[in-house]
Amino acid sequence: MKIAVISCIHGNYEALDAVLLDIEKHKVEQIYCVGDLVGYGPHPNAVVAQIRSLDIPTCAGCWDDDIVEGLNACECSYPSLLAEKRGHLAHEWTNKEIHPENREFLAQLPYSLRYENLVFVHGSPHSNHEYLLPELDAFVALERVLSVNADVLFCGHTHVPYIRNLDAGKLQICVQTEGEKAQDKSFNTSLKRIINVGSVGEPRHGRPNATYIIYDTDTQAVILREVPYDYQKTCAAIIEKGLPAIFAWRLARGLEFAERADDPTHVCTR
Repeated sequence: MKIAVISCIHGNYEALDAVLLDIEKHKVEQIYCVGDLVGYGPHPNAVVAQIRSLDIPTCAGCWDDDIVEGLNACECSYPSLLAEKRGHLAHEWTNKEIHPENREFLAQLPYSLRYENLVFVHGSPHSNHEYLLPELDAFVALERVLSVNADVLFCGHTHVPYIRNLDAGKLQICVQTEGEKAQDKSFNTSLKRIINVGSVGEPRHGRPNATYIIYDTDTQAVILREVPYDYQKTCAAIIEKGLPAIFAWRLARGLEFAERADDPTHVCTR
């Protein structure tokens, strides 16, 4: 079966529409979404309504959580005070804009999804606010996959797509229980993978094109799709809706924009 995995739409309906058309051309049989339907972008209701109408299995993203539970439900911080102010403005705007039925839909989203040996999360199995970066320590990355008994872990959250193979083979660990001496124990594990699907609505890989993944469950082949769309229309809507103009700037460039934090303890590390 061919599946498509999308993430981080962030209220960008133009990008979502383009990606769905691209998915249709590739005759994909099932779509999964790993969250962040809202936040930053100008059309949160249109995005949620489209996901609902297509009955796409979706797990909760950190922005989806914040709209349901309240601002900074994860007790996270921003990399700078200016970034925090912009985030608060975007949250307040989205919170006022979202329709009750769409808020209810976000509230019932699960934190993970599973299909056979595939698991889908927003950030990581530990938290939808944790970043599984490509340079993450290999043992830690492997632990995240093994913790949910998966062969392939799909995630988003970073807005930058990547495929990471974790070919551990034989692992040796030190185990110590109360009242006993430490013992070295080993076990074998097959190839595991982390696949970050990037972002539909706010890419940060250096280009404005939307990204998503097509995965073949029979051959394990992975195709990263990069889809151009009329991002300038979304940029204009961001300005028109009164959202921070920097959101349009970074969307047009496919880049993140955050001032360097004076105090590193202000940065969320979850």
